[in-house]
Amino acid sequence: MAENATHHPISSFFLVGIPGLQEFHSWIGIPVCLLLALTLLGNTMIITTVTLEPSLHQPMYFFLCMLAMNDMGLVISPALKMLAIFWFDAHWIDFDVCLMQMYFIHTLCIIESSILVAMAFDRYVAICIPLQYTTILTTSMVIKIGLVGLARATVMVLPCPLLIKRLPYCLKYVIDHAYCEHMAVVKLASANTHVNRVYGMFVALSVMTLDIGLIATSYVKILQAVFRLSSQNSRSKALGTCVAHVCTILVFYTPPLFSFLTHRIGKNVSPSVHIIFASVYLLVPPTVNPIVYGVKTKQIRDRVVGFFFLSKNTL
Repeated sequence: MAENATHHPISSFFLVGIPGLQEFHSWIGIPVCLLLALTLLGNTMIITTVTLEPSLHQPMYFFLCMLAMNDMGLVISPALKMLAIFWFDAHWIDFDVCLMQMYFIHTLCIIESSILVAMAFDRYVAICIPLQYTTILTTSMVIKIGLVGLARATVMVLPCPLLIKRLPYCLKYVIDHAYCEHMAVVKLASANTHVNRVYGMFVALSVMTLDIGLIATSYVKILQAVFRLSSQNSRSKALGTCVAHVCTILVFYTPPLFSFLTHRIGKNVSPSVHIIFASVYLLVPPTVNPIVYGVKTKQIRDRVVGFFFLSKNTL
């Protein structure tokens, strides 16, 4: 049987979901569904608010709209497949569909990181060289920054599915994960996967190192500029404009950092814990981002509150 299987390439994979917690899948689907609904609702509200309010037509809020659209795309594919697994036992996924899901998930993650870098640059220009803000961050510049982030992610992730396509998949077809993650798919190949592993690690480390480095550099410059201000009120106001962005950075980068450390250090950590954190990494930040910006950004908060009160009075 095994000998015959080697001559029949696998056409689909079996996604387990969360190993060891299969009996709780129906319950786990509830928070996943809630996170999906909150992500779509919150980010749609952000985009609608910025679109309808002329005073918010500024680079900072354009980047926020990019973040909101990216967040919705990042959540939809894995969340829908998770719900299909948890509630309908739809574990099978076509080989090419799996590669497509993997490609878009990793591409959107890198785009998210690029947008956070762009938002840090926006805050740097606004606080450190405010007189040149409108001349540096023009609408065309914002579009160019967005396109560069998109191009970088597209080019960097594209080799991953192409390298996987060249590998033979004949014996293993069970993915111990809730969605098609790069290394989870690579491990099933019936061949040497050294190139795939090295390239995957290169992409992850290069993106994290570069982007976190650029964000850290921006905030060092921002703090230097803020502490040179003579007025305490001016300092508080300048730092206040960065709070939402800092919260978003922490929410986005902390789960993958924890996951990386547990993979390297926590050898006895249960696989279910790794998969839960990998899922949290995809589902939680897109849900939290609109809440953070809605609460911390006065213009957005006032506009949303005004919209609901206006609707209530109209009724």
